[in-house]
Amino acid sequence: MKVAVVGSTGMVGQVMLKVLEERNFPVTELIPVASEKSIGKKVKYKQEEFTIVSMKDAIAAKPDIAIFSAGGGTSLEFAPLFAKAGTTVIDNSSAWRMDPDKKLVVPEINADVLTKEDKIIANPNCSTIQLVMVLGPLNKKYDLKRVIVSTYQSVTGTGKAAVDQLNAEIGGDDSIAKVYPYQIFKNALPHCDVFADDDYTKEEIKLMKEPKKILGDDTFNLTATAVRVPVQGGHSESVNIEFENEFDLDEVRKILSETPGVIVVDDVKNNQYPMPLYSEGKDEVFVGRIRRDLSQPKTLNLWIVADNLRKGAATNAVQIAEYLVANNLV
Repeated sequence: MKVAVVGSTGMVGQVMLKVLEERNFPVTELIPVASEKSIGKKVKYKQEEFTIVSMKDAIAAKPDIAIFSAGGGTSLEFAPLFAKAGTTVIDNSSAWRMDPDKKLVVPEINADVLTKEDKIIANPNCSTIQLVMVLGPLNKKYDLKRVIVSTYQSVTGTGKAAVDQLNAEIGGDDSIAKVYPYQIFKNALPHCDVFADDDYTKEEIKLMKEPKKILGDDTFNLTATAVRVPVQGGHSESVNIEFENEFDLDEVRKILSETPGVIVVDDVKNNQYPMPLYSEGKDEVFVGRIRRDLSQPKTLNLWIVADNLRKGAATNAVQIAEYLVANNLV
């Protein structure tokens, strides 16, 4: 199994290598790929050093799978070239997510849509992944009517430069180049990604569109507000869900606790609830603060937390690769 990791020096790329190693993915040959300036440098994988190669050399090597985390422009240019060479691409950028001809996959929810013909598979947005892990099983049981989601997103969602900005500000260093238009330390920015013409950010638009595609259901409404907070790792979401059908809280907890990849942490009497601090380095999605919305019927409030670099990016991509291998789709 020849595996290329495109963007292997980046924050998500490094976690991809770590997850591949931890989950013992059957890599027989690793092909790390990065930008021109990184060619010839080394990355570590399973105690060994591997030399970073160019995109051209990686395509020529005809890997079985290429996992991309190198930005939308790179994916649009090079993913089709890998696919043409027979490689199955799993892309972590937003480039292909809403393409009607490409599958958008969270394995626990909709891996069964994948076929051998899918040569470019889209990995959803990090905030979308943890959201649909909860919405998916509840939609099957109670039928979604409307979802309101507010996110509290960590700086790792922006990248290494954002982490550097936060840490510099914590240390009192104001000289570092700013990734955000304002300081992030001791602050919260209702501004994730760029603003579109309708005054929603691109992150909010992704959250409003992607779940419908993953769930194969466009009958419910969804609105979002995305906020960046001074947390280093782990995204949190406050979610209000209105259903078509009545629900029972104990049954909701049971459904979620029986969903693969979801852990219910919901014991408020003992101050037990999901927090980003405890999600870091973990692959599961944590859900708690499960309670009825007292302002209207058939409506639920809950709180969802996950490590955005792992389940929100690298782990989900590797799980797609695992499904492809297990089902002889590559």
